[in-house]
Amino acid sequence: MNTTQECAEEQDLPFNVFAKACPSRGTLEHVTGRWGALTLGALHEGSLRFNELRRRVDGVSEKMLSQTLHALERDGLVHREAQPTNPPRVDYELTPLGHEVAGRLLSLIHFVEGNMADVLRSRRRYDETRGTR
Repeated sequence: MNTTQECAEEQDLPFNVFAKACPSRGTLEHVTGRWGALTLGALHEGSLRFNELRRRVDGVSEKMLSQTLHALERDGLVHREAQPTNPPRVDYELTPLGHEVAGRLLSLIHFVEGNMADVLRSRRRYDETRGTR
C-alpha cells in the first residue's frame, strides 16, 4: 500500500497531515520550520539571490539556507533560476503556490509580532510563579 492510500484510508481526505506516513506532513515541516517560514516570508517581497536572502533571514547558516531552499524547491514552493553568467547568478523566487503559502504565513507572523507584548507579559508571569529566569 502506498503512502497516499494510507492517508486516504485514515480519513475521507486524500491527504492527512496527522497520519505519520502521509507526505503532507513533510511539506508542513518544511513550511512551518523556523528557516522555511522565514525564507518563504522573505521571498514574498520578491526575487532574491542567495546571499541577499541569507542577509534577510538573519541567523541562518549557509548550509541551513541551502537545505531549506532545496526542500522548498522540491515541494514546488520556490523556483531557482541559474543565469549562465560568470560568475553564475542564481535567483530564488516563489512559485504561485509558494506565494499563497507565504501570504498565509505572513498573516501568522504579523499576528505574532502584533501580540508580542501580551506574550512577554505571560512569560514574565509564568517565570515569576515558577521562580525561573
